[in-house]
Amino acid sequence: MVETDETTRKRETVNRIVFPTTDAESTLPLYVVNWTPSHPDPALFDARESLEKVAFSSLSKRQLSGTLRNGIFSAQEASKTELPAGSVLIKSRTSIELAAGQHVSLCTFFNAFPASYWQRWTKVTNVRFIAKVGGVGRIVVMKSSARGIPSTVTTIPVAQEDEFVEADISLSGFMDGGFIWADMESASNDSLTVTDAQWQVPTQERRAPHNSSLSIAITTFNRPSYCLNQLQTIAAEKNLRDHLDTIYCVDQGTDRVQDQPDFQQTRELLGQQLTYILQDNLGGSGGFSRGMYETVKAQKSAYVLLLDDDAITEPEAILRALQFSDYATRPVLVGGGMLHLDNRTVLYSSGERFDASSAMPAPATGTHYNHDFAVNPLRDTPELHKRINPDFNGWWLCLIPTEVLKKIGLSMPVFIKYDDVEFGLRAKENNIPTICLPGVAVWHQAWHDKDISRTWEEYFAQRNRWLCTLMHFPVPSKKFAFRMLYEDAHLGTKLLYSAMKLNHMALRDLTEGPEYIVRCLPQKLAEVRKAREGFTDSLVLHNLDDFPAALADYEPTFIPSDPKTVTKMGLKSVISAFFSQSSGIKDAHPQVSIMSKDAIWPAFNKVSSALVTTADGNGAAWFKRDSKLYRKELFRCVHLAANILKQWNKLSRLYRESDFCSINTWQRIFNQSSK
Repeated sequence: MVETDETTRKRETVNRIVFPTTDAESTLPLYVVNWTPSHPDPALFDARESLEKVAFSSLSKRQLSGTLRNGIFSAQEASKTELPAGSVLIKSRTSIELAAGQHVSLCTFFNAFPASYWQRWTKVTNVRFIAKVGGVGRIVVMKSSARGIPSTVTTIPVAQEDEFVEADISLSGFMDGGFIWADMESASNDSLTVTDAQWQVPTQERRAPHNSSLSIAITTFNRPSYCLNQLQTIAAEKNLRDHLDTIYCVDQGTDRVQDQPDFQQTRELLGQQLTYILQDNLGGSGGFSRGMYETVKAQKSAYVLLLDDDAITEPEAILRALQFSDYATRPVLVGGGMLHLDNRTVLYSSGERFDASSAMPAPATGTHYNHDFAVNPLRDTPELHKRINPDFNGWWLCLIPTEVLKKIGLSMPVFIKYDDVEFGLRAKENNIPTICLPGVAVWHQAWHDKDISRTWEEYFAQRNRWLCTLMHFPVPSKKFAFRMLYEDAHLGTKLLYSAMKLNHMALRDLTEGPEYIVRCLPQKLAEVRKAREGFTDSLVLHNLDDFPAALADYEPTFIPSDPKTVTKMGLKSVISAFFSQSSGIKDAHPQVSIMSKDAIWPAFNKVSSALVTTADGNGAAWFKRDSKLYRKELFRCVHLAANILKQWNKLSRLYRESDFCSINTWQRIFNQSSK
């Protein structure tokens, strides 16, 4: 939607305020919450308040009681953010009606305008709120600072007759953070309806000269119903399809999307906006790279959007990412957050960084994983009002300019794992930042029901993690060798000897160089699966009665401690396991039964064998201690880690100077694997 104001300057809608019409009972706090008074923490006003710790020993019983009482009252007030039954009627995706005497806030994940990001990354200097209203009440336009402190911008009274209301807000003062949003209040004796509320910006500030188009890359492997649902969701969104060139649906499975009952109907509905591709299973890296490659080759789209096949999409999020990219002052990667599929209001990640000290992903500076907006709404979570600067964004949803692909290449040819991390770091080195834009997200299955150390994925996770580190940290560090050894030892304390073997296989393959990584891509999965065979921890049975009964159930007794103490205890556990003479190979019964959620190293201390359920709850394996094998494998890891550290400079230069991420390399791979 484009509007022309009195000075003939055109404005374009870049954020529509939307509401859930399905699954509203589980997602509503992401869109609208009940209004409650704001009570900022005093520490928000002065950072020095954060320098001193609380001296609990000096608190009187009365002071402690008062502190706890205030916390309880605050929690009770926070719980009131849930909308009372019958207070709000969602009439459509863009229309909401408040019953008489209701007051709601749109300071929510999906409906607060990310002012800080627009000020930082675009030339836009003001934004306009516009909406069609009816009934009696008022709309209060609010803003927050980077501290999360709210203030009123303007109040718009609403009369009985239907009318359009608007307000212009300056995008200044948001450099460090802050949002703009609308609160809505109906009169005590009348309802209030708000329809087609939007945030508009002047089109003259666009970097792109016209409405840009995108292609969408979806890769799938034996998830045909999920993938078809994703296609149907996109097909139903007219606003999105107006910007869509085509969807590259890359099917790498044997249970194919094209064989689903409703596929042909969906294909006819999308027409030329669906390009269905069959190819050998090259993993997520190969599937997404095929979509990138085809987009570059077609020369039609300004962007390619990488989208997981099994994610549930908020279609408005895709449009927001696209339109933000059009206004960014330079090419950027625009990603979105990942919300839990089984806990729909929980945000797993809002952008991540690569921690060089651990060679592992971590939350972007100033953020944390797994924030529940139903418990702590955006309005009441000051730390989420700060603008963040991530290193990368997960490829559950990430918009990449085609010109970036031409400049820096496609994904690493690594099957799965760390392809998104490495691409983000590579882009950053080429002055192409990643932006995890608030209000952009998909729902995706969370990681808590997965344990890759008990699957073939462990190989790819470890190999690609260190490959990513080699490519972007050319100076070797003793910390790298320590992490290789410590984590290998940690696997052994959990009796995961198959994972230790895969870890060593991964470290050894790193030294083979980039041409080997490319050459082994099509067949590496089969090789890794074969390598796991023969270990007790890899033999999963789906009926517990197929095992002898465990002698006892494990009960966690670990006392929480500070991080340094936990690390020391972990090292003691490694030393104990290393010198142990215990063996569970000949055990007639598992010594203990351990639930998957408790299967961390303390559970295995002094245990000869354990029956451990899988993270997905569909099976179990009988882990058996083999102390001789543990020592043998640890010595092997010492040799491998020392060898890699010794060759680090040479290997890093070899990978950094190679072209194995190039479009030409991927073209060669696809020519060999297309069906």
